Amino acid sequence: MKILFTICARAGSKGIKNKNLRGFCGKPLAYYTVSAIDLYIKKHPEFQYDIVVNSDSKELLELVSKNGMVPVEQIRRGESLSGDRVGKIEVIRDCLQKMQARHGACYGMVVDLDVTSPLRTVCDLEKVVALQVEKQADVVTTVAAARRNPYFNQVRRDGKGVKKVIGSSYTARQQAPEVFDMNASIYAYRPQFLYEGKGVLDGYTEIVEMYDTGVLDLDHENDLELMEVIAWHLFEKKDAFREIRENI
Repeated sequence: MKILFTICARAGSKGIKNKNLRGFCGKPLAYYTVSAIDLYIKKHPEFQYDIVVNSDSKELLELVSKNGMVPVEQIRRGESLSGDRVGKIEVIRDCLQKMQARHGACYGMVVDLDVTSPLRTVCDLEKVVALQVEKQADVVTTVAAARRNPYFNQVRRDGKGVKKVIGSSYTARQQAPEVFDMNASIYAYRPQFLYEGKGVLDGYTEIVEMYDTGVLDLDHENDLELMEVIAWHLFEKKDAFREIRENI
């Protein structure tokens, strides 16, 4: 089987200026994603691979292409797929189309890794790929256990006062259905699903649970600062996180 790894990131950012070009714990943020892919490939010679970065940022394309770890091809994102109103799945589909045409390849899986999620392990990636191979799902994506539960301790405004997001009679959180936060770190797609024009949760979706503090939403400068604090702790205490940084 041949896997297409995609790294998709647009130019600019409203919350954190030039977010995808930033440094993270002394290394380029984007290199943590490349490093995870590189280490996975080294550990799994049973598959064939292509890797591509798709962006409308010339600087990011050049940065990722000269990573020094593993060859990464470039796709310069067209204007129609630029801007923050375009869904990422459309960009991933564009990667698949262009790489199929470029190489005449038949990919068995498309795996997308988000640049703004540097705190992942090779094991996370292994679990996602293995589950996709086993289940042949439309999508396998990563999640973390939710800290609040809409059946128990999440509320919404409703006329006067508030009500539970989902009405229920549960008296303890342990009674409520288990819920997860999608953390947008890793997605493995069945290639044909990308051509069906559906969203991630519109098909048969499976999940892999990740370390729950490993991924934060990077929307503001203080988010980046907090994630770096967590990262230094993980690099010190956990080999699986440290190897990603040491490989860069």
